[in-house]
Amino acid sequence: MQFNGIIKSKLHKSGTSIFSVMSGMATEFNAINLSQGFPNFEISNELVSLVNKYMKKGFNQYAPMPGIISLRERIAEKMEKLYSCKYNPETEITITSGGTQAIFTAIQALVREKDEVIIFDPAYDSYAPAVELAGGVPIHVNLKYPNFQIDWNDVKKLVNQRTRLIMINTPHNPSGAIMTAKDMTALEKITSKSDIIVLSDEVYEHVIFDGYEHQSVARYPKLAERSIIVYSFGKTFHTTGWKMGYCIAPQNLTTELRKVHQFMVFSANTPVQHAYAEFMSNERNYMGIDKFYQHKRDYFWSLMKNSKFKSLPCSGSYFQLMDYSKISNDRDTDFAVKLTKENGVATIPVSVFYKNAIDNKLLRFCFAKDDETLEKAAEKLLKI
Repeated sequence: MQFNGIIKSKLHKSGTSIFSVMSGMATEFNAINLSQGFPNFEISNELVSLVNKYMKKGFNQYAPMPGIISLRERIAEKMEKLYSCKYNPETEITITSGGTQAIFTAIQALVREKDEVIIFDPAYDSYAPAVELAGGVPIHVNLKYPNFQIDWNDVKKLVNQRTRLIMINTPHNPSGAIMTAKDMTALEKITSKSDIIVLSDEVYEHVIFDGYEHQSVARYPKLAERSIIVYSFGKTFHTTGWKMGYCIAPQNLTTELRKVHQFMVFSANTPVQHAYAEFMSNERNYMGIDKFYQHKRDYFWSLMKNSKFKSLPCSGSYFQLMDYSKISNDRDTDFAVKLTKENGVATIPVSVFYKNAIDNKLLRFCFAKDDETLEKAAEKLLKI
């Protein structure tokens, strides 16, 4: 069956997500999937039991549009404890169906026709399409290779009266880089005395290594008052398939965001919200995740140290970039396919995260896997 009329695509440059493509290839060729960013180990039995508990108690209908208040209160408590900032759970915190939905909702709520949105490449692949669907214009700025830091002088040159949003992501996917206090000060200076809003993707806030502190925009009052911050329960509690996140912003920004949120999903999963609320009452359930994932990173490094791949620095997230230039001159997209088909390990080529498909001979490996999976993958990679 086929529609024979004219279709004018709103995203004519977009195809199937690279994550779907590479995960599909991993299945087709029975390869170890280190491409898509999801853990393959068990989640907390307590959390699973709590979801079941609230299902059995009858919490199976629509939650309030902004989310259940007990969960928003736990989030407000966490924000104050970790970042010394106070958010009103009634008017400034919204529960969403995942971090990507929160990002999309914020962009649709705030970006108008021909508004410009500054995006730092390599960037998560949902950013630019969301801007285009809102009628906005993505303005791409390349992070400085190989440390993937922002040159704020480049940003200053691009800011103008049409700049509506600056999107940041820390810890950064795909590079694993983190923003510093110096970065936040620079961002604050650029946006001061302007109408620019900051959209801060901080879904890996708890996955940060080597003693660094996460520099949330919430730590900086002048930034916080103009920022929408996106978080993910999935990344924190290893429950990516539940598609649950939340969004924090000043009341006037939250009001606009909720106007769109209510017509997209209305509300997020009810029993899961109740479960998270109870689970978060014990802060040990979200503190210490940094140590857990640092062990994973360090173990993967140790497994790969004798390979021909070169590990780039990784200060956060659960992704490791690796340079394969000593192995092949193939484009990263071609090499990723070859690695999946011939060597049995699926990864993500980094050029797909750039508007201009910049190829630095890098692949992204997800190390949020059990030790056995990492060992089997390394065994295959060491043979190359």
